[in-house]
Amino acid sequence: MARAMWKVKDVMITDVVTVDAGVNIRQAVDRMNNHEIGCLVVLEKGHFAGILTERDVLRRVVAKAQNPEKTLVGDVMSKPLIVVDPEASLEEAVKLMFEKQVKKLTVVKDKKLVGLVTMTDIVRAQSEMIKYIERLAAKYDLPKRMQKVVRYYVA
Repeated sequence: MARAMWKVKDVMITDVVTVDAGVNIRQAVDRMNNHEIGCLVVLEKGHFAGILTERDVLRRVVAKAQNPEKTLVGDVMSKPLIVVDPEASLEEAVKLMFEKQVKKLTVVKDKKLVGLVTMTDIVRAQSEMIKYIERLAAKYDLPKRMQKVVRYYVA
């Protein structure tokens, strides 16, 4: 992917799995396992209410010996939902993650859920960016001095 400035929309996943706030934790964890994912966006009355992560389950259910059959998603989810625009730069997304101390951001456009971006997605994109820069350096046969600079910053 050849982009001067990558945006959230370039790396986000678009197949976001949701769960209703009234579902119990056992059912929500089953859903995560079935989809092989680590979080669910939580809906309450059709609106975004929060996010349920593996960490939420560990901290608020397992560590407190709560019954997963009786504990509801809405009682242990992280809220408020932290959102980012799909047109935001990856730099803006990372800054927001650090500011809010989260590893996942829901991507919303015109009040509609369009994706999810994680720190892992951004790190993977960085790896692709490095390969792209290396290909450009080789393609344009940069002077040795410039090649050293590129290697210094991408190694």
